[in-house]
Parts: sequence; structure tokens; C-alpha cells
Amino acid sequence: MKEILWLITNSLRSIIKNKRKLFTYLFVPLIGILIGIAAYGNTGPATMHAGVVNQDNGEIANDTVKFVDGLTNVKVKNISSSEVKDQIASGKLDCVIVLNSGFSNSVLNGNPDHIEIVSIKGATITGFVKTYVNNYLSSIASLSKAAGGDQAVFQKMYDQYLASDFQVSAHSLKDTSKNNDITNQTVGFLIMIMLSCAGGLSEIILQEKENRTYLRLMSTPINSRKYVFSNVVVNMIIMTVQILITLTFMTQVFHISTGIPFLTMVEILMIFALAGVGLSLVITAFASTTTSAGALQNLIMTPSCLLAGCFWPVEIMPKTLQKIADFLPQRWLLDTFTQLQKGHSLSSLSMNISILFAFALAFFMIAIYKFSRGNNVRNFI
Repeated sequence: MKEILWLITNSLRSIIKNKRKLFTYLFVPLIGILIGIAAYGNTGPATMHAGVVNQDNGEIANDTVKFVDGLTNVKVKNISSSEVKDQIASGKLDCVIVLNSGFSNSVLNGNPDHIEIVSIKGATITGFVKTYVNNYLSSIASLSKAAGGDQAVFQKMYDQYLASDFQVSAHSLKDTSKNNDITNQTVGFLIMIMLSCAGGLSEIILQEKENRTYLRLMSTPINSRKYVFSNVVVNMIIMTVQILITLTFMTQVFHISTGIPFLTMVEILMIFALAGVGLSLVITAFASTTTSAGALQNLIMTPSCLLAGCFWPVEIMPKTLQKIADFLPQRWLLDTFTQLQKGHSLSSLSMNISILFAFALAFFMIAIYKFSRGNNVRNFI
């Protein structure tokens, strides 16, 4: 036990002395928070710019324009019919509402017509406007039908409708999707840094073999199992600190609500850290030099993070790539976070957790087998 503690202390001391590595291991993951905020932090309520071509100018037409202008997050601009194509094509306006001559009379007759909505942005824009305008015009058309064609009765009912003192209160619900996106972006970046950190720390094994430090250590009461175990412990210590610093900054400094309890996130990331250490040991076991180990890390870790959806939603990828992603531990970690954000309990995600443990166990077994089959001083256990 003393030998293991000495190895752990010595490794941590050498990491602390290397300021560049220490900064990379502990604070580079914070860049993921900044990237997430930059990508998703400014997605507040957007203002829709609508143009109006009022060729009718009747009372109902003018009131309809006022109604649209009063909608939340809608800004109305009166334009001429000759400006429609230019305003829409240039993107200055999201849509244009054209009230043709005869619009007011069609509403009075109970069949609203002579209205067009022009947009190149599709149903997302036109559907929003149609919903509100149709409801408004349907109410007026109902008044006209109730008046039975009597203009005086309709005008009285219409004036009362416009002067009605009932109020509709609107309450905005908190949009949690933005924080969820930032969380997933941050975790995705953290995953990549954790794997890179695990690879770098496990690579120390090869470095010490190359400079003969390992041989000198093996001449002491320290054996290969203790040596590798101490490397695993150091890996886990560094990654635990990475996790705590990143999550603390995300929740306490940037005040990002992850939708997941802090300790739950730590526990899940710690399980993934085991899989990351196991993968790094597999790479070390199959590499003959530090150069080849670095090449294998770049070949395996970065592409797997891309496929698993660490930097973009996996749903946007082709179905074939999505199926490949299911064989990656990063994908199961991100899916666990997504399900927790949707309100699932951790106990209901036991399959995801079991799969992460299975990845870690499989990687460790492969590394142990490979080390045990080696006959030269680079391979051990």
C-alpha cells in the first residue's frame, strides 16, 4: 500500500509541476461552456417583421392591421404592393399580409376573403400569422352572421367587441431547451478532454518504459500491477477534479440549469471516466511507442466523439452513423443525460448505466489480456 501511495503522490507531484499540462487537464474543459453559451445562449424570443399592404382601407381592414401590430413579438410595417418582392427577397420582412380590395366586405358577409400572406420562410412564419388572423376574423364574421345582415346591429356589436374590457393575461414559461443544449455541448467537450487526459496520463507508462524509469522501479518492491493501478488512480483523481471544476463553473458561475442534480451528473461522469481510463490502457497496451500511442488516440478518440454526437445532435446524422454511435460509450453517456433532462429517473436508466459499466469492464479486460500476453518489457500485468 505504501508503494502505491508513493507512486500516486509522485505522479501527482510531477503533473502539478507541469503548469501547462495542469492547465490543460483542469481548465480547458471550461471552453466547452463558452462554446455552448456562444452557440445557444442568445436564442431569446425573436421579433417577426411583417409588412402590410392595405388596398382595402375599410374599417375592418384597418382594425385588422392594428390587431396584427398588437401581437407579441410582431413588428408591422406598411408597404406598397410594388415593394413586396424586394422586402421579402432581401430578408427585411419575414412575411407580407396583403389585404386586397373587398376584404372588409367579405368579412361583413361572414366569409373572410381577399387576404394573402406572402413569405419565403414557409409554414413556420405563415402558420403563426394565419392562426391569429383567422381567429380574429372568425370572431368578426360571427358577429356579422349574428346581426343577420343589419348593418346598424353589426356596427353596435362590433364597437362593443372592440371596446370589451376583458383582458387576457400572458405568462411566459421558462424555456429549458437552451440550458439543455448548453449542458450537452459542455458535456460533449468535457468528454473529449477527459479521453485526451486519460490517454496522456496512460501514455506516461510508455514514456517511463522508453527512458528506463520503469525498469528501475521494477527493481524495487514495486511490481507492475501496483504501477498500473497507481496510474489508474491518478487518472481517476485528475478526471474527478475535471468534472467537479467544470460542473461547478457551469452551475455556480454561469448559473446554467442543467435539469439534472449535481451529484447525479458527477456519478454518471465518474462511471464514464472508468471507461475512458480503460480505453486509454487498451491503446497503451497495443502501442509500441509514445508516438504510435498518440496516433492511435487521434485515430480513435476524436472520430468516436464526433460520431457519438459530442459536438452536434446525433439525430442530424444518417441512420447508418446513428447505429454505429450506439456502439460508443460517449453516446450512452449523452443519452443518459438527455433522458434525465426529459424527467426520467436514474433508476429507470439502469440499462444505460449497465452499458457504461460494461464498456469499462470490457476495456480493462482487453488491456489486461494484451499486457499479460506480452513478452517484452513494454507489456506487463
